[in-house]
Amino acid sequence: MSSFPQVRMRRLRRTPALRSLTFKLRVHPSDLIYPIFVDETAKVPIPVSSMPGCFRLPIEHLANEANKVLDAGIKAVLLFGIPSYKDDEGSSAYAEDGIVQKAVRFLKREFGEDLIVMTDVCLCEYTAHGHCGIIKNGHVDNDSTLRVLGKVAVSHAQAGADFVAPSSMMDGQVKAIREALDDAGFKDVGIMAYSAKYASCFYGPFREAADSKPKFGDRRGYQMGFGRQQEALREIELDIIEGADIVMVKPALAYLDIICLARSRFNVPIAAYNVSGEYSMVKAAAQLGWVDERAAVVEILTAIKRAGADLIITYHAREAALWLSQL
Repeated sequence: MSSFPQVRMRRLRRTPALRSLTFKLRVHPSDLIYPIFVDETAKVPIPVSSMPGCFRLPIEHLANEANKVLDAGIKAVLLFGIPSYKDDEGSSAYAEDGIVQKAVRFLKREFGEDLIVMTDVCLCEYTAHGHCGIIKNGHVDNDSTLRVLGKVAVSHAQAGADFVAPSSMMDGQVKAIREALDDAGFKDVGIMAYSAKYASCFYGPFREAADSKPKFGDRRGYQMGFGRQQEALREIELDIIEGADIVMVKPALAYLDIICLARSRFNVPIAAYNVSGEYSMVKAAAQLGWVDERAAVVEILTAIKRAGADLIITYHAREAALWLSQL
């Protein structure tokens, strides 16, 4: 092989036009999914103090938010509900008139097929104890939780959800939800599974936004330890076998190796969740003048896609869509 001085790598970087011509990987706004917090008790948008620029929204503000999302070129939103009532069973999660169910009906009535509506399927926002499943003898009981998750997913499908996204990390959750959806006649409703979800410190701001901090213990009994790599691949494989249409790695930035391994192993769409702590770190550093927010966000999202993600869930989606369109 030839080397310097015949080979000069800088030739392709010499001008902005050349750099644009040879910049092979780009994130498009349609690659992004925008998370939205819908609060049943809110009358006006409630700022999330640890996530500057993010709000808990009343249903009445969803149309305005969705219009901004679509105008930015983003095609999908992921809904999280904050209910007015919580109990040990998380019954508000599958109520016909629950906050997510009402939000889905509203968005599908207003926007139809123009907007892909995805819904988080978990119990942590709806249980009084804050855990992702039913508690028995002081621990989250896997199998009794599966029955409830199936009910939640069907209630979201009945409201019009295009995709449900189970995030509780219960064994067999994808299979249970796929069977429940099919039995209820919702064979076309897809599943985006939180397949490789790590027990991470980067979820802190989300727990404020969704009011979902556990009242006791932690979630390491069902979410994965961050030192494990092969376990993530096994979780993803099992979810694919059980019927997941899209699999997810969460968080994204600290787990680029997992995204890359998943991309090399599996031929299904892969989503990555650029989570609240990753968002808030960039926001905080930008407010202090330590980083250029626009440059940091574009670089981070490009890295996530370069690692192999097809879809990126990010709270920066609306801002990022504008910045990406200007590259």
